[in-house]
Amino acid sequence: MSGNPDSRIEIFPGDITKLDVDAIVNAANAQLRPGGGVCGAIHRAAGKNLREACAKIGGCDTGQSVHTDGYDLKAKYVIHTVGPVWHGGDRNEEALLASCYRTALKIAKQIGARSLAFPAISTGIYGFPLDRATGIAVATVRDFLQQDDGIERVVFSVFGPEAEAAYRSELRR
Repeated sequence: MSGNPDSRIEIFPGDITKLDVDAIVNAANAQLRPGGGVCGAIHRAAGKNLREACAKIGGCDTGQSVHTDGYDLKAKYVIHTVGPVWHGGDRNEEALLASCYRTALKIAKQIGARSLAFPAISTGIYGFPLDRATGIAVATVRDFLQQDDGIERVVFSVFGPEAEAAYRSELRR
């Protein structure tokens, strides 16, 4: 497989809905309804068709992913993944978070997406500690890219200087 997976990883400090990628990942709730944070921003930018498509799917389990079209977004697809709520780390939260990244990457490959962008899943209102979540995100994506050449570009779209610093630090490890 390809050499260093880090050559295919980028950090973008800004609005995930503005990125020119094949797919963006939505940090969704289990009902796939428009919410706050990145989920709300993606739904607003994609338009009402996204809400209708999500309603038809009906829901998604924690740690799993589903996809829809991107509608009014630059991205052709939205991959919705349901991150775990942090309960102190004793409810399988780390494995569930890693599963979010793995299942989203697998779906990206299945739908032919060569580039995708992730938000910092579960680090907002779900309360997952940023440093732990960042380590899981980077390690899971690196592992996938090490095994698979199909994804050419993964962007971590981060919000705020603390998240950007955490991702940059993790990528230097």
